[in-house]
Amino acid sequence: MDKKVIDFITVKTQDLLAAPSANPTLKKAAQAWLDAADKEAATPAYVEALKQGVSTIDELLGFAGSDTAAKILGTEAAAQLLAHAKDLKANGAKFCDCPACTPSLAILREVGAL
Repeated sequence: MDKKVIDFITVKTQDLLAAPSANPTLKKAAQAWLDAADKEAATPAYVEALKQGVSTIDELLGFAGSDTAAKILGTEAAAQLLAHAKDLKANGAKFCDCPACTPSLAILREVGAL
């Protein structure tokens, strides 16, 4: 893995760690990758965690329309998220575009895992 790819993944991983929407398991995997001395050896496990952590548009729709979303985000914010998810799907999006999923997807694309 060349320096340019490692630098790209590092920046996107830092973006992921800063995202309030990133789940704790994904943040743990991201930090483990950053802390790894051998980035190439650590990448397959990180890629698998990223694949598990990215929400599809249908998963986003399911969450946004749920009682759980209303409890976590509030009724109005959940309704706004649901409307946004519907717009994304109508425009052909396959994945969530939140601050956690966006850098995760960029990493997956960079390493050819998506």
